[in-house]
Amino acid sequence: MILKTFRWAFAVTALGLAAGVLYDGWAAFGIVAILAVLEISLSFDNAVVNAGILKKMNAFWQKIFLTVGVLIAVFGMRLVFPVVIVAITAKLNPYDAVQLALTDKDRYQQLVTDAHPAIAAFGGMFLLMIFLDFIFEDRDIQWLRWIERPLAKLGKVDMLAVCIALIVLLITAFTFATHAHQHGGAHADKAQTVLISGIAGLITYMVVGGLSGYFENRLEDEEEREAAERSGGTGSPVKLAGQAAFFMFLYLEVLDASFSFDGVIGAFAITNDIVLMALGLGIGAMYVRSLTVYLVRQGTLDDYVYLEHGAHYAIGALAVILMVTIQYQINEIITGLVGVVLIGWSFWSSVRRNKQLGATKGATETDSVTVP
Repeated sequence: MILKTFRWAFAVTALGLAAGVLYDGWAAFGIVAILAVLEISLSFDNAVVNAGILKKMNAFWQKIFLTVGVLIAVFGMRLVFPVVIVAITAKLNPYDAVQLALTDKDRYQQLVTDAHPAIAAFGGMFLLMIFLDFIFEDRDIQWLRWIERPLAKLGKVDMLAVCIALIVLLITAFTFATHAHQHGGAHADKAQTVLISGIAGLITYMVVGGLSGYFENRLEDEEEREAAERSGGTGSPVKLAGQAAFFMFLYLEVLDASFSFDGVIGAFAITNDIVLMALGLGIGAMYVRSLTVYLVRQGTLDDYVYLEHGAHYAIGALAVILMVTIQYQINEIITGLVGVVLIGWSFWSSVRRNKQLGATKGATETDSVTVP
């Protein structure tokens, strides 16, 4: 099962490492390997959240996620996205941006660094909305009840998540503007950039997430009708399933893009070579995709019920970290460890819960046998 699910990831690893050696020798081999590990450690929570969405799709769309989705994730976000950012911020055409990335790597890195506030604001707001919507929802299974129970009650207030996200964005932009003013105002215009980018992230979440939820609900209604009637055959349920899956796929891609921001920015701490960056982060992205499918097919989220909670707390932490990095530098190791610790804690809590349920079930069965 593991070999079958991860075979493409293993193949891409071999090709990517070989390409690194051919491109720039054994030093490049090491850089590509380090970047792959960085991407996996930063994106494990991404895999858990993706699995929660992907399990609602059929086998066909799971394959699309692993093929077309990987092309978007690897080439789109890890290779094209940084070039597009440079092209927009430096007002260059795409060809000149690519030339800059290949010939003047220091200048290219500086331009991407200058664009970081906009990237972090967009990704931070998108991820923050995912966390807030999760934490404000009333759930049958709660992990940290002392936090989740009162927050679920608060979640009954309409648009609370949007209000909190906008308050966070305003505080971030205002803090940035104040800091820039105190240091000569050289970057005062970045406060406006942060505000606009953050609002764009919020709008993107509401549009894509809203469409995904709308078609998912319509699909569920149609399935109920189909089960009740078992007749007709107009083909609309199939088409509707396709629409629902398409928008969920689109939602997954935007989600993956938001997760990849910290990996792309963090990669510059290791190398400013766009080719090595694409190879290393691409390998990592393949493992994240394969891990997502593995979690779905093994039913891991059903067996370890708190994993999804841990992943969403990691998303919340990552959103806060992205917003903080607009002003302050945070080591990528810290970013990765926060996610790993939260998911590890939720996994351990799930194991303990399963043991307790097993012990309770065993005791109940014993009592039912011994009672005359």
